[in-house]
Amino acid sequence: MTTRALLVLVVTALLTSACGALKRNEKEPILAKYEPYIGEPIRGFTSFRLNSWQSVSRTQLILWTGVNEAYLVTVWDTCPDLQFTETIRVTSTTSEVSTFDQVLVGSDRCQIRHIQPIDVRRMRAEAQ
Repeated sequence: MTTRALLVLVVTALLTSACGALKRNEKEPILAKYEPYIGEPIRGFTSFRLNSWQSVSRTQLILWTGVNEAYLVTVWDTCPDLQFTETIRVTSTTSEVSTFDQVLVGSDRCQIRHIQPIDVRRMRAEAQ
């Protein structure tokens, strides 16, 4: 390998890792905003539909089930595309989402590890 080829390889590797670090740091403020309002893990929650969702990291997302209802969902580390996908599904067969369910991201089945409620009302009250 020539010196120039080696230099190009090193620069490419550095740029790639820098871009990855930037993407990770973009998500950290999202979780920091919610952290003071995240409750203890629960077994599940009742939801007739998911209003929206937001990726927080490779293993975490926030599921919104109502204007004042949100949950931090942590999946096992089997969801490499969670941060980059535009659509997800949850495998709940009833109106109950629990740690027995999975988050579907493309062809990946991501088992839910933890569910934690977010106190949205308190968060909004303190923001005012």
